Amino acid sequence: MTRDAPALDSLLSYYEPLSTLRRDFRGTATLHTPGSPVLGANASYLLPGSPTDVLPLLKVWHQAHEAPPLIASLGELPGAPPELTLRVGFYHPSPEPGVIVVEQLSRLHMARFAAVLAEANDVPEWALPLGRTLAASLERLPGAALLMAYAGGKEIGALLWQESGAHLWASLDPAADAPLMNAAAELSGGSVWTSLPDDSPLRLPGAAEVCFTLLP
Repeated sequence: MTRDAPALDSLLSYYEPLSTLRRDFRGTATLHTPGSPVLGANASYLLPGSPTDVLPLLKVWHQAHEAPPLIASLGELPGAPPELTLRVGFYHPSPEPGVIVVEQLSRLHMARFAAVLAEANDVPEWALPLGRTLAASLERLPGAALLMAYAGGKEIGALLWQESGAHLWASLDPAADAPLMNAAAELSGGSVWTSLPDDSPLRLPGAAEVCFTLLP
């Protein structure tokens, strides 16, 4: 992944190894992962240059596979408010007070890792299936790292790092955001591709806006 790679390509490169299948169709790429709540691994990516008239066909494919017709696009789709908007770009390390400890977890602790991700995303009921699907995916990703943030011994954030970036992460306290990202940037050699929700206090200069939208 080069520094000038588009935001959608960054997300796609990151989530493809975490998905069950990829389907390419008329300039779009669809990732499908049954049993996983991860949006990035269950979306059709409307890549630059793909025709907008492909959307009804993507909707038919998703419905035929009993999956929500979720579309990832640069900016909003006309007439369809997004379910989630992310800022996607390169994160460079930022100063932080050092009171949050970030450690790399053994994969034997996947259940704890998935539980923090699920709780931070308000879907605690998905912790078990998320852990299962991630564990299966990580068998194909020997270089990936599980990072966990702690405050006073309490788990407050989790992040899955890959060479392609650090898109799957969440925190229970905004104070964990910078320490998690700083650790991910260090693993990447100084800076890292990531995606930030609107409520994150972090900044990504020059970030692109990527919207995840359910087709009506």
